[in-house]
Amino acid sequence: MINVISASSLQIGDIIFQVVQLLAGLGAFLIGVQIMSDSMTNLANVGMKKMFQRIGNNKFVGVGIGAASTAIIQSSSVTTVMVVGFVNAGVMTLQQATTIIMGANIGTTITAQIAALQSFDFMQYVIILTFVGFFAMSIAKSEKWKTFWNLIAGLGLIFLALEVMSMAVEPFKESQQIKDLLASINNPFLLLLAGVLLTCLLQSSSAVTTIVIVMASGGLIIGGTVDGGVSNGALFVILGSNIGTCITAILAMTNANTNAKRSAIIHLLFNLLGSVIFFVFLMLWPTFMQDTLNKWFVEAGTQIAMFHTFFNVTCTLVFLPFTHLFVKLATLILPDKKAKESATGAPTLKYVDDRFVATPSIAVHQAKKEVREMGDIIMQTCDEAVLGFVKTDTSKEAIVAQRLQEVGVLNQRLVQYLVSVSANVKTSTHSEGTISNLYYVMGDVLRVGDLSHNITKYTQKVANGEVTFSETVYVEVQKLYSKVRELYSVAMDCFLDKDFELLKVVESMEEEIDGIRRDLVNRHIERLNKGECNPASNGVFINLIGNLERMADHLTFIAESITKHPDTYTATATANN
Repeated sequence: MINVISASSLQIGDIIFQVVQLLAGLGAFLIGVQIMSDSMTNLANVGMKKMFQRIGNNKFVGVGIGAASTAIIQSSSVTTVMVVGFVNAGVMTLQQATTIIMGANIGTTITAQIAALQSFDFMQYVIILTFVGFFAMSIAKSEKWKTFWNLIAGLGLIFLALEVMSMAVEPFKESQQIKDLLASINNPFLLLLAGVLLTCLLQSSSAVTTIVIVMASGGLIIGGTVDGGVSNGALFVILGSNIGTCITAILAMTNANTNAKRSAIIHLLFNLLGSVIFFVFLMLWPTFMQDTLNKWFVEAGTQIAMFHTFFNVTCTLVFLPFTHLFVKLATLILPDKKAKESATGAPTLKYVDDRFVATPSIAVHQAKKEVREMGDIIMQTCDEAVLGFVKTDTSKEAIVAQRLQEVGVLNQRLVQYLVSVSANVKTSTHSEGTISNLYYVMGDVLRVGDLSHNITKYTQKVANGEVTFSETVYVEVQKLYSKVRELYSVAMDCFLDKDFELLKVVESMEEEIDGIRRDLVNRHIERLNKGECNPASNGVFINLIGNLERMADHLTFIAESITKHPDTYTATATANN
């Protein structure tokens, strides 16, 4: 049971106990935020993916996406790290990243608003959500409902933690020594630095903001009073926390390309410049707190939370028209270094990034893009193999072998990446089902590549004079392969979009290809009977068109993979409808 010690009996040991209780409450608060964040992320898997798919050149859309995703994830740092990953993967421009970073700063203020609610009387009733959520989660059968009740339990834990923190500062508000100590810390530069250092230490601006709000709600005034009213002391700490939160993005720059590093620099520039402007503003208006927020809002915690929101919204509105200047400034600070970033020639994944692993919905979406990229390379390889056969060009064999080797390397790296995503504790059932399908699809893509290699062997036999074909054969092979090429586009679209209507088209096209193969075999037999083809070519021809038909089979398997985990597509199908 938590004991509340009276101010009159405060001793050194009591103060240490209360501080430990405050830190314990803060730890529980951060755990609650993490639980709620994980649950909301899992519930919003499809929605988050769709949000990031809508990234365009509209600045307000970018801000909205940044704010919404951060409100879900409950951390501007995580959103910024994701943005660094997108820029590093080359799927987001610096201009787009800048608007999302600005929006993320607005979205992160929701945590402070939640913390401010501890000032209201209903808190003692809301904390029961912790038990309700845990109990309901233990009996829920659906994975979605388990996640929902886990979210409720996390929300209840947040309020419970706030109550514990409030009880921890309760004895201090009547202690004149404690009040005098906090009032003596009135140097704006020192308070700003304290906010920066605490945020860097805790890796969370939300944690620092919450501590300030709890202290303010408990009647503990940082920086004392000015002209008989509340000073701006607490606000300087909030400004410092906005600078300190950039440390996570700076750390995310490790092993990133130049543009990704620039996005982290833009995050720092935006927060730093905004904090400096507001710092000067508060220095010039020392009674800002008492003249505005103190009059507009009754609760001290609400006043701090509202300033946090006001600061981030104002900075976004002021700087949004100048996003291109932030990009230019980041480019000046970190210019291109072509010598150090020259291509090594080794095949690399284009769309995935380790920074996405913490957000499975985004990680899996990017992995699917990689599979499409691998499929495109394989089909280009097939193009070379078939062209080599038609032109009797044996030089294509080396090209095919090289590309297949490169795709093999890409496949290994993508498998390792997907294993990392699967190992993440936050991976949802939806993401796990898609990952399983990706393994199947990657296998089918590689099988198509192997078949292209077989075709180069048949070309070698023709070049060596072992077999000969009539011109009609080459025309028919190109006709059959053109159908396979069409099937690839439809099958891959079917898989990526989880489109069951396209699946019907794929199956129809596959049946057509089977029919063409049978027809080609019959015609070949007729030519053999007429002496138009060399009998020795029979086996090669049958195997050749058989390989093309097997390509179509594997492409059909890619499309049919969406039926292997039907439950994982319910959310998407519902969203599409």
